[in-house]
Amino acid sequence: MRVERLTGVYKNVRRDVVVLAYRCSPVAGTPGPRAETSAVEWVSPDEAARRMPPVFAARVADALAAGPPASRAHDGHDLV
Repeated sequence: MRVERLTGVYKNVRRDVVVLAYRCSPVAGTPGPRAETSAVEWVSPDEAARRMPPVFAARVADALAAGPPASRAHDGHDLV
């Protein structure tokens, strides 16, 4: 993977956890199951958003948007 840019900073206010999200692109190899993933598939941004809670869908939207990195807070499921 090649890191392209920071796309967002996300704080879980219930757990006091901060996540830095980056937009990356593949440079070699074939995506597949690994220790942290059971399956891999390419889907449209709309389909990806339908498959996840709103807080994670926002991260995908932020990664695809132009502009500066987003800064958001959430409760583990919804943006606050």
